[in-house]
Amino acid sequence: MDIKKKDIRALTKVQLRDFFETQGDKAFRGNQVYEWLWNKGAHTFEDMTNLSKETRQMLEDHFVINHIKVDVMQRSSDGTVKNAVRLHDDLIVESVLIPTKTRTTACVSSQVGCSLDCKFCATARLKRMRNLNPDEIYDQVVAIDRESRLYFDRPLSNIVFMGMGEPLMNYNNVLKAIDKITSPEGLGMSPKRIVVSTSGVPKMIKKMADDDVKFKLAVSLHSAIDEVRTSIMPFNATFPLADLREALVYWYEKTKNRITYEYVVWEGINDKRKDVDALVQFCKFAPSKVNIIEYNPIDDGEFQQARSEAIDMYQKVLEDNNITVTIRRSRGKDIDAACGQLANKE
Repeated sequence: MDIKKKDIRALTKVQLRDFFETQGDKAFRGNQVYEWLWNKGAHTFEDMTNLSKETRQMLEDHFVINHIKVDVMQRSSDGTVKNAVRLHDDLIVESVLIPTKTRTTACVSSQVGCSLDCKFCATARLKRMRNLNPDEIYDQVVAIDRESRLYFDRPLSNIVFMGMGEPLMNYNNVLKAIDKITSPEGLGMSPKRIVVSTSGVPKMIKKMADDDVKFKLAVSLHSAIDEVRTSIMPFNATFPLADLREALVYWYEKTKNRITYEYVVWEGINDKRKDVDALVQFCKFAPSKVNIIEYNPIDDGEFQQARSEAIDMYQKVLEDNNITVTIRRSRGKDIDAACGQLANKE
């Protein structure tokens, strides 16, 4: 990458219009370039066919387009697609296309590695190398949308920020990416089809509520008992459940959007009746639902999927307390594309 050249996608439409005027050209050229960059997903200035050769060369002289490249694509026996995405600085992140009969969902990454330390997650072992820029997040969605159309003959319907990284630790860039994804000048997707999943950063959950975001919130909870949660998610010592609960109540009061709790049940860790009872109490502070997610091992055997009796107990107790619960079977396990498995093994 030529460090003298700026990534053109860091410019707003107004800045692009201003740039053309400073070059003695008409401002509307900026609108054309903006459309090529975001709505049409141009990878090079050569793609911008309604601009003159001279204009394309002038853009080439001043800017770069730091576009992602799908380095390796793997397809699972269940139809799941995993992309190893190479960034402009040769770092790699992973994103996943999850198909069902009625929808295709993009699971996208927000950081290279992760700054949190959840013991059951392969990504946490990579440590955080850097945040992704808004365009790098956007590009993952564009690539998966194209794959959805190619392999399943339908556009992408949903997006979950559940890939590599903690989205709320890259808050501004994630919000800018979602703005582009939901803008008519970008992909035009409804924010109601986007879920941002967090391990639970209270002050950032409150900030999201204050910023009046329209997307949905999911919290990677896994235990409603502080000691247990801290043992598997050590950062819980810094952001304890009382602070998380207060932030989630604030979120609901501001947005009126119910919260989804993602919850894995492990043998010998959170598979007792007291664990379910604590979860029931936690769910009662604000309207919520629980997704119980099948665990996907990450090699060392420290964590084991709970027995089916424990899952059945969770389901029964939650339902008896009028809490919506869904048992989620993992997709893409055979290509390490399932929840908690994204770690650039290739």
